[in-house]
Amino acid sequence: MTKICVIGAGSWGTAVAWLLDGKGHSVRVWAFEPEIADAINNTGRNPVYLPHVKFSDRISATADVGSALKGADAVVMVTPSIGVRATAEKMAEALPEDVPVIILSKGLEAGTHLLMTEILEEVLGNPERIAALSGPNHAEEVSKAVPSATVVAAHNEEVAGYFQELFSTPFFRVYTNNDLIGVELCGAGKNVIAIACGMCDGLGLGDNAKASLMTRGLAELVRLGEAVGAKTDTFRGLAGMGDLIVTCTSKHSRNRSLGEGIARGDTLEGYQERTKMVVEGAVACNSIYELARDRDIEVPITQLIYEIIYEGLDLERGMAMLMDRPLRKE
Repeated sequence: MTKICVIGAGSWGTAVAWLLDGKGHSVRVWAFEPEIADAINNTGRNPVYLPHVKFSDRISATADVGSALKGADAVVMVTPSIGVRATAEKMAEALPEDVPVIILSKGLEAGTHLLMTEILEEVLGNPERIAALSGPNHAEEVSKAVPSATVVAAHNEEVAGYFQELFSTPFFRVYTNNDLIGVELCGAGKNVIAIACGMCDGLGLGDNAKASLMTRGLAELVRLGEAVGAKTDTFRGLAGMGDLIVTCTSKHSRNRSLGEGIARGDTLEGYQERTKMVVEGAVACNSIYELARDRDIEVPITQLIYEIIYEGLDLERGMAMLMDRPLRKE
């Protein structure tokens, strides 16, 4: 029985803790909110995120990072991307250098443009023990044992294989990949494109427009990926096209939902306050746009989302500008 620490008790953290608990592992969850940790200990449920999920008696929770990490054989990090560095700094003193760590958060750090694993490497050290998991995996479906597949990426093949075995179940199929940059960039970038597809839904523009946004959005990610050392094939796989499809089309996607809300008059601040959730695409579009601009790479859809969310560009005018771009070869 492996002792696993899950850092983060949001929807995805709850679903992953349930999956690992169901495999018979000893799981301890760190929750930022003490009341969530208390509820998990007292009722076996997270009262805020995925309250339908019922944990076994093996699981425990705490709001103290040091206590959560004590004796852990592996760490699964599932915090919002904006909190990864601060949380990792809290973990650093209590986490031995040889304990493997996998991060499920998707994004790039504002200002530094670092991927999530790069932040962990910088703060925690020992890059060889760090991995990332990414794919078309909505927490709502994973927590109901709906068949899903995902990708674990790491520099070290043994670490990737370790987490592949740790997460694999009859309903959750795990592949491995050594393109850590590509897998993580896919996870961050597809959220931005999903916001654009949500706006398309909100404006009632139809399936043709959404399919066009998804396809050209993937082309943006490939261009950026090639420039930073990612492998093109990664963008055709589960972490790329797979995650892009589900995030751009699913009712569970908060990124798509945000875009739809903005098209109908909502704001980023209003949406996040109402849902109590961080919209990763809104965070990532800032960093991805800056990274692309610094490298002189065209990312017109990402730029559009950035200007709508942060500069107040009128949505319909922005869509017209996108359609009026110079004609060219595909």
